[in-house]
Amino acid sequence: MRAARASDHAAIDALLRAAFPTAAEARLVQDLRQSGEMDLELVLPDDGGLAGYLALSRMVEPAGWLALAPLAIAPVWQGRRLGRRLTAAALKLAAIKGQTVVVLGDPAFYSGCGFSQPRAGRLTSHYPLSHTLIAGPGDDAPAAILRYPAAFAGL
Repeated sequence: MRAARASDHAAIDALLRAAFPTAAEARLVQDLRQSGEMDLELVLPDDGGLAGYLALSRMVEPAGWLALAPLAIAPVWQGRRLGRRLTAAALKLAAIKGQTVVVLGDPAFYSGCGFSQPRAGRLTSHYPLSHTLIAGPGDDAPAAILRYPAAFAGL
């Protein structure tokens, strides 16, 4: 696992298009890069391509928070806990900086990766709170309004 490089962009795009039913996530990543809101991109190299990818982008609000999206594992590598490994690495890096990470996704999966749905209970978002989880410093349930980068509007 390593930080993504500019030379990985075509392989990341191909992975996202293979892992998701539409190109929306590939467009999200491109838009986050172009707007300068991408904070971190991690990849899992595979012989001749990528087995996995994870992106963290900077939230508009709360300041200093990050959004995890997308997380993608190549179809041939799914079911081998690679998504959990990528997520754990991203959360460790965010914890070093004392940052909170928010994710919108399957509560069963992300709860097993260190995210908490109960801690997200006082958040306000135009996305469903039933699928919103957070990870980060403390064990409180912060009251905050979530404002994602404009690139998320296309999802």
